[in-house]
Amino acid sequence: MRPHTLVARLGTADAEAVQPTLVGAHVTEIDFVDVYGRLDFGLGNALDQLDALGLVPSERAIDLALLAATVLAADTRISREAAAQDAWTREIEVCVPVAEPALWQQLSPLMRSTLDFLTGDKWTLRFRPRPSSRERLATATENLRTAHPDCVCLFSGGLDSFIGAMDLFAAGATPLLVSHYWDGVASKHQKMCAERLKARFAGAAFHHIRARVGFPKGVVEESLVEDTLRGRSFMFFALAALAADALGGDITIYVPENGWISLNVPLDPLRLGSLSTRTTHPFYMARMNELLQRLGMNSRLENPYRFKTKGQMARDCADHDFLTSYAKETMSCSSPGKIRFVKEKEQRQQKHCGYCVPCLIRRASLLAGGIDDETPYYLEDLRSHVVNTDRAEGKDIRSFQLAVSRLRNKPERSRFDIHRPGPLSDHPADLRAYMDVYVAGLEEVATLLDGVRAEPL
Repeated sequence: MRPHTLVARLGTADAEAVQPTLVGAHVTEIDFVDVYGRLDFGLGNALDQLDALGLVPSERAIDLALLAATVLAADTRISREAAAQDAWTREIEVCVPVAEPALWQQLSPLMRSTLDFLTGDKWTLRFRPRPSSRERLATATENLRTAHPDCVCLFSGGLDSFIGAMDLFAAGATPLLVSHYWDGVASKHQKMCAERLKARFAGAAFHHIRARVGFPKGVVEESLVEDTLRGRSFMFFALAALAADALGGDITIYVPENGWISLNVPLDPLRLGSLSTRTTHPFYMARMNELLQRLGMNSRLENPYRFKTKGQMARDCADHDFLTSYAKETMSCSSPGKIRFVKEKEQRQQKHCGYCVPCLIRRASLLAGGIDDETPYYLEDLRSHVVNTDRAEGKDIRSFQLAVSRLRNKPERSRFDIHRPGPLSDHPADLRAYMDVYVAGLEEVATLLDGVRAEPL
């Protein structure tokens, strides 16, 4: 159990000594400049894609992306089990070279509280000047500007982002889709869904930035990888902000996420705080918008579906027939890698598990939205047998059933439940709307699980 310090470097000339402030910290240095002098780990590729469109972001936007990538490295490559005394809360320090260290250090308390809330860890953020050889990371483009999007839309390859992008195109907007991925599963579904949208809205300008930002195993020595991935949305938002900054002007960054999962009220009373994801929680998004504002970046995150359930998104989408045809090509499962546990090779096709929280919400939403669910699931029929709650396939089903029972027995608890994942102090006028989406979301899953038997076997 020990703290970790990650030092981001910008090439071999970046040799300034950095002493950790955390006592006994394990120090890891990551060089973000590759052998060709470009930013590594996917950041350079993102800049190249923007450059191809004639777009160049500011140094501040690049520094935000570099910080987010360093945070992502720490979050995904420092094991909670090995590094935290409580098997969850890690002590992590990152030191990043930036163009304006004084500005970033001034914002350190805001970013620390934001990341503490998002990941459940204790973060220390330090900034130092870039080496003189890397005073500029944004290079002037030689390409004519060929893209003139009027907004940015996060595009994960999931059902919500598919609906979000569809609704924007259908409304006449020209969004720049921004995707972040590391594994092949996410990449496959992002490309597949993007092609469907491009064909459906053939008359619209279509631009899609896909950044493969991630870090190989062994980046942090003597540490196992970490799969809770609580900090991934910081990287996703930073990439979107990078693109929005390159577009210039006042740009809205749309974050299509149903309101139920944005709140993500824990199903189990013991799953408090960051044990439930907070990737689009209203408090976190408000802090990110505050950060963008204080950085002088003219973009703002907005979730247009914050008061809608996933089922309501599906029902009210701009093209119901189009969604019906291609919903099956989106990916919602929290761990599609379960395929590796299938013994028969002929059955090892990519599928949703069908029983994790995102899969259950997906199934419930398609049912509520009046869409035939053609998604391939490992657990196809929830009513074919008694689902074993002592195994993974039954754990979340039973948690949903208990959560529904508690709420129905005491409906007034919803006014308190919505505050359990985090503060809603930025939105005092929206509390009733958050209560409504919380209750409606649970009821959608309750309808799906009506008649499903789940018990220990």
